[in-house]
Amino acid sequence: MRRIPVRTACLAATLLLTTLAGAPGPASARDLPDTYVVSRAPGVLPEGIAVTPDGTLYVSSDGRGTLYRGRIGDPELKPFPARGLENRPSSLGVHTDRRGRVFSVGGASLTVHDRHGRLLAARTARGGPLGAPRLNDLVVTEDAVYVTDWANPVIHRAEIRGSSLGPLEPWLDIRAAFPQFPAQYWLLNGIVADASGSTLLVASNGTEAVWRVDTADKEVGRLDLGDQSFGPDGMVLRGRTLYAVLNYGAPHGVYIARLDEELRTGTVTHRLTDGPFDLPTTLARHGCRLYVVNSQLDEPPGRPPYTVSAVDDPTCHDTP
Repeated sequence: MRRIPVRTACLAATLLLTTLAGAPGPASARDLPDTYVVSRAPGVLPEGIAVTPDGTLYVSSDGRGTLYRGRIGDPELKPFPARGLENRPSSLGVHTDRRGRVFSVGGASLTVHDRHGRLLAARTARGGPLGAPRLNDLVVTEDAVYVTDWANPVIHRAEIRGSSLGPLEPWLDIRAAFPQFPAQYWLLNGIVADASGSTLLVASNGTEAVWRVDTADKEVGRLDLGDQSFGPDGMVLRGRTLYAVLNYGAPHGVYIARLDEELRTGTVTHRLTDGPFDLPTTLARHGCRLYVVNSQLDEPPGRPPYTVSAVDDPTCHDTP
């Protein structure tokens, strides 16, 4: 290997350090908006959010059923031309997969679109023990889509085989985990999965708890967070770090818990309740920032503009 003279090497190192010190880091928080406008039209009431690895945002509308799309570097989102949503008045959960497909739920329907808005699949959930479904949130694993039902204590599942999606079927009636609790008040909300898809965490507003589900045997147990009452809306799971939005029974905001290796117990380590939130419903994580939806659902139809707030992730440099 050819040696570089010491003086030349030192000069090169000095120039490099000077250049790096003067150059802004890629997509640093100071370069990005703190607030994103989903829409300025009345009655939108944003609810769900997904951010892809390349920085594309998708936000759903509880008020209109529309999906909106934008970029993390642009403060304004635009309607996403998702075909087949004309008859769905409400869209709640929205997520993407590694192929860039956009999965969303609302009412009784689960839809899948490509990044251009072309409808790839549409599935309808059957009624549950309490009547018609109201699909709330979803998580996409390697082999399935799991969907929570706000109106029934039921988790639905659709199998994924390559590019095809199977029927959306009732998969787990969660009442057996807490049989003395009234069925109509389970109010299933956010749902996340570990990287292997073997464990689900399911939020229940009614029981004010998160429930751990083993996908192999459907064993259900309550996530133990000590004495903390913890009934989230939307959630994100990053390794052993659980991010959850609380808007009922606790000060509104983002709560972060550190979980054990089996995702059975944990401790709440951060409470972000002083942010610019307006009835937050869920969140997404990208880089070192958390993107939190301001739904205004407590005072429908709310007041435009409808927004997403970005806040720093205090656990950014922790081990996942």
